Formats: sequence, C-alpha cells, structure tokens
Amino acid sequence: MFDSERWSEIWATLSRNKLRSGLTMFGVFWGIFMLVIMLGMGRGLSNGVMGGFSGWATNSFFMWTQSTSVPYAGFKRGRHFNFDNADIAAIQAMPGVDQVAPRLQLGGYRGANNVNYKDKYGGFSVNGDMPSVLNFQAASIDQGRFLNPKDIREERKVCVIGPDVVKTLFGTEDPMGKYIRIQGVYFQVVGLYSSKATSMGSEGEGSTIYIPFSTFQKAFNSMNLVHWFSISAKPGVKAADLEKRVRREMARRHKVSPDDPLAFGGFNLQDMYDKMNMLFIAINALSWTVGILTLIAGVIGIGNIMLVIVKERTKEIGIRRSIGARPSNIAGQIIQEASALTFIAGYFGLLAGIGVLQAINSAGMNGRFFNDPEVDLGVALAALAVLIISGLIAGYLPARRALSIKPVDALRAE
Repeated sequence: MFDSERWSEIWATLSRNKLRSGLTMFGVFWGIFMLVIMLGMGRGLSNGVMGGFSGWATNSFFMWTQSTSVPYAGFKRGRHFNFDNADIAAIQAMPGVDQVAPRLQLGGYRGANNVNYKDKYGGFSVNGDMPSVLNFQAASIDQGRFLNPKDIREERKVCVIGPDVVKTLFGTEDPMGKYIRIQGVYFQVVGLYSSKATSMGSEGEGSTIYIPFSTFQKAFNSMNLVHWFSISAKPGVKAADLEKRVRREMARRHKVSPDDPLAFGGFNLQDMYDKMNMLFIAINALSWTVGILTLIAGVIGIGNIMLVIVKERTKEIGIRRSIGARPSNIAGQIIQEASALTFIAGYFGLLAGIGVLQAINSAGMNGRFFNDPEVDLGVALAALAVLIISGLIAGYLPARRALSIKPVDALRAE
C-alpha cells in the first residue's frame, strides 16, 4: 500500500495524459461537491425553518370561536359565540391535556392599541395571559420577571413588554418600574422579554404587551370571556387526537353542531412540525440520491479510463506476468490507481464544498428561513467512506480484465 515505487509508477501512468486524467477526476470531484453543497444547503434551510419552532410547544394546538355554519339546537346558522372562564377548567380536566393557556386580545387579533408613556405614543398588541403561556410562546425574559399566579389572583396592573415597545416609548431610558397607559389604564412594567423564534408567527412579537388575564377581564370589560386557547398534549398523546376531543367538548358546551366545520378556528402545531420534518427528511434523501448518482457517473468514467489504461498496458502486463508477477500484485496496482484517482478528486470536491458553505456563512447570508448551512462530521465521514468504496468499485472490473489476459497473448499485443 505504501510502496514508494508503486506510487511513482501510478503517478507516471496518470501523468502521461494529464487532460484525460483531469477530466476523469472532475466527474468524481463534481459528484462529491454537489453532495456536500446540497446537504449543506438543506441543513441551512432546515436550521432556519425548524429553528422557527424553537421555544414553542410542538405538541400543541390553538383554537378560537367563529360563526356557526350549521343550524343546531334551535339556533340559526351564523350565530356568534365565545369561550368563557368555565371552559378553562373543563379543558384542563380532559384526559391527555397537559397545559392550557387562555388568552384575551385587546382590539382582536393583532389589534394595534394606543399606548403611551409620558409624551410618547405607539400602537401595540395587548394580550391578557396566564403565566402558563410561556409553555407555548417562544420568548425569553431578559430583565425582571414574567406574569405570576399572584398577579392573576390579585388582579395586579402589571405588564411585560417587548423590545419594540421599549424602543418606541422609552428609548434609552430604563423602563423597569415605570408606568405605561393602555387605553386610560396604567400598568407598571415588571419585565422585558425578547422573542426566541425566527418564524412561526413571531412577526410582531417584539411589539406585544402582556398583562394578567384577570386584570384584562376587569380593566377592559371582558368579564367571563376568553378569545382563544393554547393547549398542549401530554407525552404520548397526539395533539391531533386531543384537538378533536376538545372541539367536540366545546361544541357540546356551547350548543354547536359537532359536524360544523367553521364554528371553531385553529391550527395544529404538531401537524405543521411533523410535515416540515418529513419535508426535510425528503430533501436530505433527495440530496443523497442526486449526489450519489452524480458520483456514480464519475466512478463509471474512472472505470472506463482504467479499462483504457489496461488496454494500453497490455504488453506491459504480459511481460510482468511472464517474469513471475503475482496476479494480486497486478490487480492491486490497478485498483490502487483507480482508488487514488477517486480519492484525490473526491477529497478536493469535499474541501471545495465545505469551503463554499463556509463562504456563505462568512458572507452573512443567514436569514429567517436559512441559517448556518453546514455539513457535520458524520456526513463528511460518510462521504469519505463512499469515496473509498467507489474507488474499489472503479478498479475492480479493470483489474479483472487485466487478470483475464494471458501472458502469451499480451506479449503479442501491439
């Protein structure tokens, strides 16, 4: 394997026709290069999109009320109804439910409300939440604290604000302990948060103000009212199955047809997460398939060139056989030549692919749906293993061809 004379002979053989050797090696180079690039870009896309789920309870779903579309129990279609406080306990008591977070939104979904501090004003989303909402929201507390059970019990007028609120109302002033006014009601700032997610509805999270659920109901005339629920399933329970049971129970409690497709709105985060996960598994499989097929094309090219080389060296092989060269020695050299071609081309293809991915990272091309394209060590080792196997395959048939040549016939060859 490490015979210097053999390596010198291999180098001399490949150097006789540099253009042919170079073009042959390019097929393998391109196969590994494309494999690395496709896997790396797929990983970057996966990091960006799946990173958007960071901080969210992926085994959860969200639901709210809408207008009925089916007449039921004496009520006409088009009836508006709302969740109430009793629904909170009813959902919590259902088997398979882990966490429940009711929410109220001032001005409706993403409604902009007039909020001010001294002479500064801004329009922000105001949510009435329970402390359990942190099980669902992709947020981290940077300063102070979040809402706690005592805030709920005592109906405290406190709030937790996002970075956009801080920037608009306070500028460089420290907002902790200060009072902001929301539609004429004063709330003390007890915490600052930031969003951890890059997607999944994180737009506008920085301009949201959280206040206690009970305080919201009392301060903004929303007694016994819930706008929507965030609900997570216990481990081992499918969120989709739990969602069906919760919808049936809420339909029963509010006299809504269980077959009404429009009475409840919502979306299932677990279904979305599973679909995205399967998508990236498919992308990864496609990347391997395309890369391997491209590599096979390059290996076939090397195999063909080795057959040509064997034909060109027929007389040399006959001489070596006639003076006692062992078949294993001749076959080993041919396989070693093919492996060297494959490995060198593949190695530089691997380096080039990793270099391009590093350049993309250094160029700051990361964004919301694309982040840190990379190829981990396991993939690099797998690519190296594919290279070694490919080299052996590329040299096997030419080696068999060389051994099938009879010494007498080889000596007569021109």
